[in-house]
Amino acid sequence: MSTAELDAALCRVAPLPRDDAGPLFAAPWQAQAFAMTLHLHAQGLFSWTEWAEALGAEIRAAGAADDGSRYYEHWLAALEKIVAAHGATDARALSERAGAWSRAAAATPHGQPIELANDPLAKR
Repeated sequence: MSTAELDAALCRVAPLPRDDAGPLFAAPWQAQAFAMTLHLHAQGLFSWTEWAEALGAEIRAAGAADDGSRYYEHWLAALEKIVAAHGATDARALSERAGAWSRAAAATPHGQPIELANDPLAKR
């Protein structure tokens, strides 16, 4: 599925932030969430229509006060919900992984890349 096809699926409910060069990402995790979404769609986990509806629901739930700066937070929330709804993961596993990333971030020296291996509770 191309970015153009994704844009077409999202255009009515949640247009993808982009410039002439393509999608805009303010942080690496945003690009990773985008890539995971493309991969899971390519694997047949969900349709673009279903994805657009899930992302649109997250954005609508944020309300009119949302200025668009949290677009990829909504993206990630929609992704978490859709993979759980399709049985690819569950809330417990998502919570455990979020905790691991949080601990890894807290344990990583400033300026170094955050890696799950930095989680003090990670199995070595």
